[in-house]
Amino acid sequence: MSDGQLNVQEKNGSSTLGQIVWRLVTSAVVLAITAFFTPGFSINNIWTLAIAAIVLTAMDYLITKFTGLHASSFGRGFVGFVLAVATLYITQFFVAGYTISWVAAIVGALIYGVVDYFIPGNQSV
Repeated sequence: MSDGQLNVQEKNGSSTLGQIVWRLVTSAVVLAITAFFTPGFSINNIWTLAIAAIVLTAMDYLITKFTGLHASSFGRGFVGFVLAVATLYITQFFVAGYTISWVAAIVGALIYGVVDYFIPGNQSV
């Protein structure tokens, strides 16, 4: 492999890592805003928020990888909305200190979608 090809791979690797970190940070910010404005949705502390953002990002990645569907409630139609509600709700079973009701998951998916739409940056991993 030539030095030029190696440098391109190193840049792509760090770029991918940077995209993942950026997605986790934006997910945490969007999730915090969503929890603040959604009654019945609570996140106990910053560590719970960070873990929930990781779990949501991982679930979104796995859903996209295996089904080709993106769990986004804004601009993805009914299926994206249902996936967003389900991922918000299911996350509480993996993260201690994260609680949400079904009604809050529905309202939260709407708020999450709107806030996610306005947060700048590449929103896909």
